[in-house]
Amino acid sequence: MLKHAIPYALDSSALFERIAHLPWPMFLDSGKPESEYGRFDILVAQPFVTIISDEAGTNGIKTEIRHNSQLTVTQEDGLTALKRLLAGYTVKESSGLPFAGGALGYFSYDLSRQIECLPRSLLEATELPHMQIGFYDWAVVVDHQEKTAQLVSHGLVPATHENWAALCLLFDRNPPAHDADTQADFSLSSALTSNMNYSQYSVAFNKIKDYIMGGDCYQVNLALRFAAKATGDSWIAYKKLRELSPAPFMAYMKFPRWQLLSGSPERFLQLHKQLVETRPIKGTRPRSLDADEDASLALDLQGSTKDQAENLMIVDLLRNDIGKSCEIGSVKADQLFRLQSFANVHHLVSIVTGRLAQGKTAIDLLRGCFPGGSITGAPKLRAMQIIDELEPHRRGVYCGAVAYIGFDGNMDSSIAIRTAIYREHSHAEGEISFYAGGGIVSDSELALEYAEIQDKASSLLKTMRHFLRLNQAAS
Repeated sequence: MLKHAIPYALDSSALFERIAHLPWPMFLDSGKPESEYGRFDILVAQPFVTIISDEAGTNGIKTEIRHNSQLTVTQEDGLTALKRLLAGYTVKESSGLPFAGGALGYFSYDLSRQIECLPRSLLEATELPHMQIGFYDWAVVVDHQEKTAQLVSHGLVPATHENWAALCLLFDRNPPAHDADTQADFSLSSALTSNMNYSQYSVAFNKIKDYIMGGDCYQVNLALRFAAKATGDSWIAYKKLRELSPAPFMAYMKFPRWQLLSGSPERFLQLHKQLVETRPIKGTRPRSLDADEDASLALDLQGSTKDQAENLMIVDLLRNDIGKSCEIGSVKADQLFRLQSFANVHHLVSIVTGRLAQGKTAIDLLRGCFPGGSITGAPKLRAMQIIDELEPHRRGVYCGAVAYIGFDGNMDSSIAIRTAIYREHSHAEGEISFYAGGGIVSDSELALEYAEIQDKASSLLKTMRHFLRLNQAAS
């Protein structure tokens, strides 16, 4: 192992700014110092392998694998390519850290089209690839419990050894002074609009109720897309998001021409030394600034039989999903309906665990559970078909996953909710968009479900309105 201690700071965003100019920089962020959850931050850049997988032609797949300067194009699905390539890198020494090198990136909700047979009629909202993953041979890992930060690597790539001294210096030396006149700001140049108004949402809502009454499904997650024109540096927007609504599974990923800004509170799948854990969220109430009202909202959520029933449906679905890759008899629900409170909402969170079966890998587990049941419905495939029928746009990254899979075989991932995409259309203007949704069951009420979507979107709505006001004030 290569290890180099660097100065610890409670806020790791300044560390990311040291590597933001490098190719494919990514920041898995526990939301410190404001977040009360989470322990580790992981920062990477300069992948030595990249995998980009997407649709090609009619029912085709195009997966591009770039290793240094060499490009290979295959028709294998993205998860198959990822599993094959990861098998070529193994490590014997444990780093004692969650990540010291491996695969890191996103898997969009639409990657499910490479796994399941789904329609292709929805309007593509952002035209982003189904999956973009980098293989990273070094990482900065910040441990907020031990108050340490270190640059680490398994040293699998010769270039890492050759550049190690320069990497260490990058984090040791004082950062360059920023010139305020040259820093790119961020602003919205139009108000946020939704792809369904209340009337259109009600039509889709009632159609789902009809499907439930007809026996097609028990629960379907229905989402709205919000979008606005924007300009500037999305990193500025991300820093405001982490200030207003810190969460344990935040992430910022910078790709050429677009960026991902995630404030997710939800773990999807964790694999550590063959132990599997998933933490589905179902059940939401808004927060209140009044302490008594806030406590009342939390108690109402905890006592809601409707929300508990929704949560239990997804727990059963996930028990089945992780059971595809786990030892028989090892899957169990460790906790049900635990209250977890965040900046903008209260949630009910359950914990399901299992033990990975012999011969199975993190990628097998991911494939068997993808996309997460908490943001599709039950039964999953029928719910996804109904989502495709009723939502005007493809979801893209939303409700997919942000994940790392280490060379040591361990994995952690979040459900990509509370997640925005900033797409740079030109130097003058781009678009920022995000989704919010909720599970609809037989006793759901239209007005309450629509209000819950606004509650879930509130952190991103508040962030975007901040930059819209800045633009209006400037003009």
